[in-house]
Amino acid sequence: MTGTRKLLVSLRARPEWKFFGALPKAAPWLAAAWWTILVFRGLLPALFAVAVGGLVGAVQGHALLTQPLVFAGTVFVMLQVLSPLHRAVGANLGSQLAAWLYDELTTSCVTPPGMGHLEDQRLTTDLAMARDFDLGISGPPLSIAMDFIAGGLVEMVSGLAAAALLGVWAWWAPFVLAGAWFGTHWLLRESAVWKERDTDQVRSAQRHADYAYRLAVEPPASKELRLFGLSKWVVERFSSRRRELLDLQFQATRLREQPLVWSLLWVLAANGLVMWALVLDATAGRISLGQAITFANAAVATSVIAFGGLSWALDGAGAPVGAVLRLRESMAKAGELSKTLGRRSAAGTPAVSLRFRDVKFHYGESARPVLNGFNLDIPAGTSIAIVGRNGAGKTTLAKLLCRLYDPQEGSIEVDGTDLRDLDLSAWRSRVTAVFQDFIRFELPLRDNLAPAGAPDAVILEALREAGAVHLSDLETILARGYEGGTELSGGQWQRVALARALCAVKLGAGLVLLDEPTAMLDVRGEAEIFERVLKATRKSTTILISHRFSTVRLADRICVVEDGKVVELGSHDELIALGGRYKTMFDMQASRFAEGSSEDGLPDEGVSIDGPV
Repeated sequence: MTGTRKLLVSLRARPEWKFFGALPKAAPWLAAAWWTILVFRGLLPALFAVAVGGLVGAVQGHALLTQPLVFAGTVFVMLQVLSPLHRAVGANLGSQLAAWLYDELTTSCVTPPGMGHLEDQRLTTDLAMARDFDLGISGPPLSIAMDFIAGGLVEMVSGLAAAALLGVWAWWAPFVLAGAWFGTHWLLRESAVWKERDTDQVRSAQRHADYAYRLAVEPPASKELRLFGLSKWVVERFSSRRRELLDLQFQATRLREQPLVWSLLWVLAANGLVMWALVLDATAGRISLGQAITFANAAVATSVIAFGGLSWALDGAGAPVGAVLRLRESMAKAGELSKTLGRRSAAGTPAVSLRFRDVKFHYGESARPVLNGFNLDIPAGTSIAIVGRNGAGKTTLAKLLCRLYDPQEGSIEVDGTDLRDLDLSAWRSRVTAVFQDFIRFELPLRDNLAPAGAPDAVILEALREAGAVHLSDLETILARGYEGGTELSGGQWQRVALARALCAVKLGAGLVLLDEPTAMLDVRGEAEIFERVLKATRKSTTILISHRFSTVRLADRICVVEDGKVVELGSHDELIALGGRYKTMFDMQASRFAEGSSEDGLPDEGVSIDGPV
């Protein structure tokens, strides 16, 4: 029993098993029709051999040919009709399976309450496979692959049916002949390219090739590729990585040379034995001419069991299914939060303060902390700016406040209550944010400001406060690919993102997080916008992360972060008088701006950490 369980566990872990298990989940009726037609197609060659043998026997015995001809004709017509029908059903089933996989992947990506699963490097390979599997990069789309798989399975069923037919003549013949052809699967697969598809080398080559492909065909990189003359480099990079994959396949093919010789010898010996015995029985009169023809056809038809393209097609189709199913579990774990069942109300928070108490945090499995004993008290209703060099952990603070991650040690308190004890959805409804990589919806301006809906009066007021009231009509789609759509500049998009945050404040948000919200605006435009934001959010708690000190100085207090800790805290005037790190950075930026070299001037000291900050 233990051995049987181990075998079942091993089978269920295989990508082929997962692939076939996913078919009825994606489209039950189509899957049933696909399997039914497949079995019929597999049985037809054996039936046709019987029909031909019966027809020859009828001719030899001078019997009526009507019945044998009708039977042979029916089988022949079904052989011609079922193939295109099966192809159409398979294409639809493949499309349904692809849609189901994308649904599963989408759910796996958005369901976890945190976002660690989307920044976990260990999931990169599976995520790339699951995301791009139906684009024809790593293999044919499933709607096409289904025809390859069906062809291989039909041949397998046909070979088994033909072998079973041989058993009517001699009980040992199916075992000898089918066993020989099945042996080719074992001999060839053990050294086949498919055995080498899941190595680090193959995954690396595939990932780099896919990356070069996206650089070439997607718009974001198009400007730099042309400006820096990188077109040839991208093509060569893509070609070299694909060539590496082909070389790996060729090497694996070379490994098959010896098994191929053994397979040929084994198959020739088995077929020679069966055909020799068949000839002996026919010449001795133990079987009729019609039976001899039927069994000879069956012996030939058994050959379709041989190792062919089924393994390649199944591997290519099973890989994305396996990746999606693995991600469902691994993403749920990587994206979970330390506590998601908080039930404390978040209404009206923060009303007193936000407090970081000895917070320690690192990304993933990294042992290097981003925040290391971070302590900060932010009175509610005030504004505070967070400054520090790149890698200091500024953006991480915003992610923790949004509860996209939880700290490994310490706590974040909202009005004296641990943030993890608050109802997660209720707390997030109290927070609004503009991140550096804010989202740009290919939707009307109205939906970009209030995806969940808001009165037009609120939306228009938010646009006015963000200096974006004349950008476009509320019904205009912010993307050129749509009829009547328009594209905005980077600075205009930032005003839209700020207006979205201001709209959320008007709808009840009490904490505003601004992470480099106006980096694409000039210094004067940024100062003007931030003055408007401070005015519009004067009853809220506002946290600004910025490199520009012309904007930072407008906040009530400024917090300087280094090495995951607060090193200075106070107003602009207090920190200038202190003559510490803040004054050094401020003077450096002021001098650079005066020289006309850089608008921010904040030095990047090359701090490197393991994970996004």
